[in-house]
Amino acid sequence: MPRAADILVNTADIELWPARLLRARSNRDARALSRARHVLRRKRDGRYLAAELPDGLLALVPRLAREPGVDDALAALDAIPAHRRAGLERVPTLPLDGLEDRLEALGLDHGYGEQSGLALVPEPAWLSLAGFDRYRRPLWLHARAGPAWAALRAAAHREGVLLEAISGYRSHAYQLGIFERKRERGLAVEEILQVNAAPGYSEHHSGLALDIGTPGEPAAETSFEDTDAFAWLTANAGDYGFQMSYPRDNPHGIVYEPWHWRYSPEAG
Repeated sequence: MPRAADILVNTADIELWPARLLRARSNRDARALSRARHVLRRKRDGRYLAAELPDGLLALVPRLAREPGVDDALAALDAIPAHRRAGLERVPTLPLDGLEDRLEALGLDHGYGEQSGLALVPEPAWLSLAGFDRYRRPLWLHARAGPAWAALRAAAHREGVLLEAISGYRSHAYQLGIFERKRERGLAVEEILQVNAAPGYSEHHSGLALDIGTPGEPAAETSFEDTDAFAWLTANAGDYGFQMSYPRDNPHGIVYEPWHWRYSPEAG
């Protein structure tokens, strides 16, 4: 199992990050992070809410007690040792409460799932640090997917093929943000759905999927299919439990994504 500092503990509204993996955004943040073990981080916008210090909890926002989900986050903080003892086979998932509101904000309902053939994807209650992505951001994956990704990447490297993670776990709130930003640029929801699954339906929510790239190749472009990395994945990824989710003409109506691969625990 990873160390306690390598676990991202998850709740519906707030994530509990290892402080060492966060960047200070102000002098006050820097002082708090230098002493903190964990930081409560709002999922909706990434704001730091509080720091867990050796001598207690330090609020980083006014009226912390009124912050939605803070009680659940504090309870989850106490549960970190239990998550570690549970092992890889028992990673609980979060309830899907509130997802309807996110879909309604986009003018969608559960009919979207029926039409697309995509299933609702709950978020894990905790995720494991699986290294860092191309942009040096922490790569969070399901506790079983992390070792599988490490094995896949090492096997490719032994054959002279370099694989990079572009992104891994994404929360429902993050997925909603993708839609909001694209709508602000003038795209219609129908256009966005051809590229991005609706909040609650992305495989990234599970922590089992990641986007893969290779040095010198732009991220998330179909040109990835012309690389040695893609050829190697096509021939070998299945041996490590990974499969490409969205080939050409897939039944979900999502554009061809040669970079998007999902780990299946049953196969790994």
